[in-house]
Amino acid sequence: MPLRPARCYTHFSGPPYTRREYIHGVPPPKITRFEMGNREMMEKWEIKGELVMLEAGQIRHNALEAARIAVNKYLATTIGDKNFYFRIRVYPHHVIRENKMMAFAGADRLQDGMRQAFGKPVGTAARVYPGTVVLEVWARKGDEENVKEALRRGASKFPLPSRIVIRTRGAQAS
Repeated sequence: MPLRPARCYTHFSGPPYTRREYIHGVPPPKITRFEMGNREMMEKWEIKGELVMLEAGQIRHNALEAARIAVNKYLATTIGDKNFYFRIRVYPHHVIRENKMMAFAGADRLQDGMRQAFGKPVGTAARVYPGTVVLEVWARKGDEENVKEALRRGASKFPLPSRIVIRTRGAQAS
């Protein structure tokens, strides 16, 4: 079955569903790497770009992976592979469940469904709150515009509004 739209899973209520030892059949997260770029030079770089969430919600693992690919590809092509350090700061712990229903013509006559059905695991999501830093990029001074553009491209993959913050080493947010 295809994925449901992000609006089906963006908002949450209740505690997170995370105990994988009791849940059978949880698909693994699609995120392959959480850190990219040149980590050794992180202490020497002057600027840090952060993607900060403005609302509480859930970000699915495939959206995190799409943002990772977009940010990493843009930074690697514009400023080079060894000239930045990029990190995803959240992990998709929450298991998303879906009550699968028949979806074809005439299904409404065959299936009514059950109210408050528990559902089967279909993926994972990271729960974020206002002020949570989801992505961060370290780079040299002079690459601020490239970092902003990369984070803007990454933010377009998320279902929640966000803000880009550029910090200079030893200074406040701008």
